[in-house]
Amino acid sequence: MVAVPDWLPLQQLAVVAAFVLALALVHRLDRPDGEWSHRLRSRFLFGVPWGTLLTVAFVLTVYLTLQDGLDHWFAPTVIPFTAWSFFYPTGMLTSAFAHSGPGHLVGNLVGTVTFAVVAEYAFGHFPRKRGASSFGAWHANPYVRAFVVFPTVVLVVGVLTSLFGLGPVIGFSGVVYAFAGFALLYYPYATVLAFVAGRVLDLTWGAFVRPVSTFSSQPVFSTPWFADIALQGHALGFLLGALFALWLADRRGDSFPSALRLFTGALLFTVSQSFWAVYWFRGSGTFVLYRAGGLALVTLLAAVVTAAATADGRRLFQNVSVPGWGSGSGGSARASLGTLTGKQAAMSVLVLSTAAMAGPAVGVNLLTVADDDLPNRAVKVNDYEVTYAENVQNAMVSVVDVEAFGETTTVNTSGVIVRSRERGIWFTAVKKSRLAFTGSAPVRLGGVGWRERVVAKRSGWVPAGADPVYRVNLSARGREVPVYTSSPATAEPVVDGRNVTVVAERNRFLLVVRHGEESARAPMPAKNESVTLEGLTLTHEGKRLVATRGETRVRVAKAEKYR
Repeated sequence: MVAVPDWLPLQQLAVVAAFVLALALVHRLDRPDGEWSHRLRSRFLFGVPWGTLLTVAFVLTVYLTLQDGLDHWFAPTVIPFTAWSFFYPTGMLTSAFAHSGPGHLVGNLVGTVTFAVVAEYAFGHFPRKRGASSFGAWHANPYVRAFVVFPTVVLVVGVLTSLFGLGPVIGFSGVVYAFAGFALLYYPYATVLAFVAGRVLDLTWGAFVRPVSTFSSQPVFSTPWFADIALQGHALGFLLGALFALWLADRRGDSFPSALRLFTGALLFTVSQSFWAVYWFRGSGTFVLYRAGGLALVTLLAAVVTAAATADGRRLFQNVSVPGWGSGSGGSARASLGTLTGKQAAMSVLVLSTAAMAGPAVGVNLLTVADDDLPNRAVKVNDYEVTYAENVQNAMVSVVDVEAFGETTTVNTSGVIVRSRERGIWFTAVKKSRLAFTGSAPVRLGGVGWRERVVAKRSGWVPAGADPVYRVNLSARGREVPVYTSSPATAEPVVDGRNVTVVAERNRFLLVVRHGEESARAPMPAKNESVTLEGLTLTHEGKRLVATRGETRVRVAKAEKYR
């Protein structure tokens, strides 16, 4: 039996060989005789989607250099490149091209490769009008269209998705969905197919990075799947892409596919991309998902996009009379209504829908940081302040406070809080529930050209039958600072009339034993040591605190367990 060297990536080579053989077989069966190359060359300069490649290179460069991903691939600098508000231009200009981690980056790059290629094919590097010269006007030059116009449009759309994204946002997904919205109008089925192709590319990437994975059952901390979707940003990008396609088609005289193809493609795409997952965050880890309303909205969205693309110039109300409308302003309104076409109506609804999608973000992005002091002691790192607090109101003060359907934009929060007055930042970097699950969590701060890390650490005890008692320290620049202690809690067991209370202090835990009107206290004993209070012996056994009196032995507390 031949031994395979450990350094030989046999499984990755098997994937490559499988693709090569499959494509060779398809080529053999199809016998395209240069047809594939001809189609690409008819739309792309030298048959290459240069705009897409430049876009991928730019986004990857931002991650590797600006976010320091080259040295910290799995832990890039994120906070300074997030779109926090209009008062922080750095975030607004960079957030669309920055990412929170390698998974986020790769997912958006896969989406770019799949959807942007279709969009660039529809846009084309060559003029489509018969007799038009490719080297006439500057905007008709294929080099300009491939290397300047397409990338410039990408940059503009990226900034727009940052400015009108319901922040704080980060990531290229808004632009990815703009590619999809543009491509969908020209090639609806090809766009849906591109989505499936993206799944294949994602699987291929995973097969190369992790050809074999082993899984086992284990507890995990998670939020609802839809809570991680930037629905508003995705929908806004999709609508911007669709509007640009409609404008370009009108300018060039392009025609779109049939209404059935467009509606089917739009509905399939929006549903598969979870555009229907409309939700509200109530705070304290509670989310509300409006499934039925979301499905109705995406169905109507698909219908409006279809109508805007395929409706003709026939008037909608040419034979409709409106009672009570006479001369004067009413007559003018009736005349205007009488000239309204189906296409104009659909376009108006689409533009208004885009404005309605972007509008709420204006209020959210007009945020300022309250000047109030932080609720607890804080660690300072340059212009950042980091602390821990529970059940405090978010100190980002909006120009508009919205309350509707029993929900409100004013919520309380608990966890590790990061503030920077200079950058207009106030947010919960690590939620209380996550820190309680993991026990420690890093918070990566930084700016252009620098980065530092603050580590939040929680330690605590759980009295039997009571809430946990814990304290939170923040570690930065070689020193550890206690910033929070929870309320005391009393264990449920009573031993010979004596009960035990655990108290968290800044640098230690105390034990208080009460017997009638009497009480005594002492620091938590070290591991495998004991302390006697009011005739009750308390022993620290491993991760348990055991109370002993005579023949009675009871576990009264245990150390918090983190994962």
